[in-house]
Amino acid sequence: MAWLYLFSAGILEIVWAFTMKQSDGFTRPMPTAITIVTMIGSFALLSLAMRSLPLGTAYTIWTGIGAVGAFLVGVTALGESLTPMRIAAATLIVSGLVMMKLSAS
Repeated sequence: MAWLYLFSAGILEIVWAFTMKQSDGFTRPMPTAITIVTMIGSFALLSLAMRSLPLGTAYTIWTGIGAVGAFLVGVTALGESLTPMRIAAATLIVSGLVMMKLSAS
C-alpha cells in the first residue's frame, strides 16, 4: 500500500507543479486553489508512504516522479523544448528511481 501512496503522491506533485505554473504567480484563483489542495494531498500521501518506506527511498522517488512528470507535462502541454540533453537528464532520473526501488527492502 505504501508504494501506491507514494505513486499517488508523485502524480499529485505533477499536478501541483503544472497548476502552479498556470496560476501565474498565484494571481489566478482556480489554479492557485488546485495547487494548494494538490500540494496538501501530495504531502499527506507522502507522509503515509513514509510510515513504512525509508526516508531516502520515499523522498527520492516522490521527487523523481514529480521531476520527470513535470518535464513530460512541460514538453507535451506547454511546448517546452525537447533536447537531447533534457532527454538524457530525464533518463538518468528514471534510472535512479529504478535503482532506488530495486534497493528498497
